[in-house]
Amino acid sequence: MANLIRPASLLPTANAITPHSLLSLPTSLRAAAYTAAKQRRCASSSPRKHPKTALFFPGVQRVGMTTDWLEAFPRTVKPILEQIDGTLGIPLTRIIADGPNSKLTATENAQPAIMATSIMILRVLEQEFGFKTNERIDVCLGHSLGEFAALVAGGYLREADSLRMVRRRAEVMAKCSRDVGEEVGMVALVCESDHLGPMVDSIREFLGWNSAGSKIDSHGDTDLPPVQQVLIANVNAKNQIVLSGSIQRINELLTHLRQFAGHDPRAVRLKSDSPFHSPLMAPAAEVMKKLLDKPSGEGGEDMVTWPGQMPCISNVSARPFASKQQLKDLLARQCVETVLWHDSIVYLHREEKVRRWVGIGPGKVGRNLVGKEVGMKGAVKGGGVWGISDPREVERVLSDLDKTENVEEEEE
Repeated sequence: MANLIRPASLLPTANAITPHSLLSLPTSLRAAAYTAAKQRRCASSSPRKHPKTALFFPGVQRVGMTTDWLEAFPRTVKPILEQIDGTLGIPLTRIIADGPNSKLTATENAQPAIMATSIMILRVLEQEFGFKTNERIDVCLGHSLGEFAALVAGGYLREADSLRMVRRRAEVMAKCSRDVGEEVGMVALVCESDHLGPMVDSIREFLGWNSAGSKIDSHGDTDLPPVQQVLIANVNAKNQIVLSGSIQRINELLTHLRQFAGHDPRAVRLKSDSPFHSPLMAPAAEVMKKLLDKPSGEGGEDMVTWPGQMPCISNVSARPFASKQQLKDLLARQCVETVLWHDSIVYLHREEKVRRWVGIGPGKVGRNLVGKEVGMKGAVKGGGVWGISDPREVERVLSDLDKTENVEEEEE
């Protein structure tokens, strides 16, 4: 049998590792090839000033989204996957790896799968690449479900507690959707950016709310049973929102916008059979309140650790959580309230002067939404917007972060 141990002189050097070279190596050589790069990063990992950096968690599920990570970093990833299944008591990682897609996209599987995969990628960065999250990152946030991963990354929730909460929350959400008795879902509306404000005002008027969120008359949507209520579930960008609730009611709203309000947005039905962030999810909000008030399953302490290691932005307020109790309240309310993603990005970009944005998790949509708002994509002088969803992206992103690490110091 041929000798599988290649001399060190034949391995790629730390500087020679490219986004694609790692996966091109035989499995037996990947760890050795990457040791040099890890040592290089750790050697210069002492705290230092850098452009303000945000870590964000978007994410969509896809079958096989952990497979490349397991092949590239088996020493780190295999125990994490085993721990996920052990925590939940179900073979979730087998569903992630093998599907079928219909099973993975089920709410009760998709939500913990996305959250677990996002944290797995972060742990790979920390354990395989020497990335020190609490030193390299200044603030964290997550889109919708991604808020749980952000709270884990920021040191507010323990991984196992968060995974169990997400699974239970998702089970209740799935049941809410099944019990409705009529077609529900989510529809994205895309328009010109200067039309969004007037269109939102028209939507609120139709639903019985004024622009400040106050009820205008007794025919507002809050007088309807939850199944007939519609909510703006997400404000994703300066030209995009998402409606959630009864599809029939959403179609009535679109007809009103086009015939009477002078708006003609592009409407895209999302691949979701559940109306997330709508009144129909009220039972999930109640379950979350109870879960967050229970002691941690990892030692009996409070479910929430306060303070965390860095500020974390709330989806509901678009501002950092200000206290332990506020975090519990807003995290529960997030089930039924609007995700102010665009407001969060604007706040961090304009007021907190965040210049570097690193997205972790499956999918590219989150990175594109951020890049569109802050006017960056990839590395620029003093900043950039990056996404890590694949092992081949890691080295390039970390290299770009290294290159922009001291820009502020150089300009002073």
